[in-house]
Amino acid sequence: MFESLTERLTGLFDRLKKKGVLTEEDVQESLRQIRRVLLEADVNFRVVKDFCARVRDRAVGEEILASLSPAQQMVKIVHAELVALLTGDAQAESWKPQGSCSIILMVGLNGSGKTTHSAKLASYWSDRGFKPLLVATDVHRPAAIEQLITLGERINVPVFHMGDRLEPVAIAKAALAQAQRDKRDLIIIDTAGRLHIDAALMDELRELKDGVPPTQTWLVLDAMTGQDAVNVAEQFETAVGVDGYILSKMDSDARGGAALSIRAVTGKPIRFIGVGEKVGDLEEFHTDRIAQRILGMGDVLSLIERAERAIDQQQAQELEARLRANQFDLEDFRNQLKQVTKLGPLEQVLGMLPGVGQALASGQMQVDEKRLGRMEAILSSMTMDERRRPDIIKNSRRKRIAAGSGTSTREVNEVLKQFRQMKAMFAQFSEMEKSRRGRRSLERMFGRR
Repeated sequence: MFESLTERLTGLFDRLKKKGVLTEEDVQESLRQIRRVLLEADVNFRVVKDFCARVRDRAVGEEILASLSPAQQMVKIVHAELVALLTGDAQAESWKPQGSCSIILMVGLNGSGKTTHSAKLASYWSDRGFKPLLVATDVHRPAAIEQLITLGERINVPVFHMGDRLEPVAIAKAALAQAQRDKRDLIIIDTAGRLHIDAALMDELRELKDGVPPTQTWLVLDAMTGQDAVNVAEQFETAVGVDGYILSKMDSDARGGAALSIRAVTGKPIRFIGVGEKVGDLEEFHTDRIAQRILGMGDVLSLIERAERAIDQQQAQELEARLRANQFDLEDFRNQLKQVTKLGPLEQVLGMLPGVGQALASGQMQVDEKRLGRMEAILSSMTMDERRRPDIIKNSRRKRIAAGSGTSTREVNEVLKQFRQMKAMFAQFSEMEKSRRGRRSLERMFGRR
């Protein structure tokens, strides 16, 4: 997400690091580079013009702080203006279902990911204690109904459908009555789309909004379409009215122009972004965190939230106890690899760490996603006894493990070496922790000296 934009901006700030003082000429040159970078990212040209004007006004008039280098000062200004650009006139409050039953009307063109993101939203709110109901009203594309039913079964959320012979508004009204009977507090209506905007689509959506007035109308946009996504947003806003946006395919090679333009052009907030193909790959859009990612500053808060959702807390506590007792073995190592893969693509996860995003964008760090798969294959080719007692893995066993995992004995040896290094490191931490606890006990017994 934003890799190209991050790489270009990081290169610009790296050049400024060599400067002792930030002059007006440096600001003008930086602005020319920023303007070029944003335009290449497919940001709306009016947005780019206004953004650069605000950065110029702040940079030229800003008193250079003694503790900051010119590069840090420029990053500070650009970050603040990126947040302002993504926020608009006022920071949009995080939305969540309220009252007895909230209704989200999902609209968009075919291929934007509307049906998939309806299910992603249902999963997101279900994990937070709400009881959603998915509603299939796309009577023009029967495959959409089947797709929603399949996704609903996968996330254990009911799907209300009545086939493709009734009018969408009649299906939505029946779904509302069903939700009230079942005490569902959130209805997510998946509507029909088109390959392009036409009068029939807008008439159908207006009839739906009039028949079952939604709490929120969210437009799903394909981030890969760049500036065209902003044009689609303007047309939907004019024709039916939109309360917020969901940008899909943000994990792809999308240049980021839609995310940076849409709030400034339409005045409505981006609510969520799709960051993968799995049902759980949905993130709330936080303007300050996105600005940090663009500038390669990481996004630790989003990483923590993702880890809290993906990692089994009971398993984590059991691992902690085993680490304290110096009982860490290859089975624990294998379980940890599985937990890491649940967080998402490794490059995406590492990019959330401060400084690592810059290294990835500039090519200084390479991530071999396949290596994790090979490591897990090696560990899975071992018997439980071998994972619990790694010392018994001699040459003959290593050859068998390599053959079973489709790897080489050299790779098996590397995994065992990494495990021994990790175990030694954990043992050292455990001894340090015991030493601290012992010192605290003595201090309590005899008083601090």
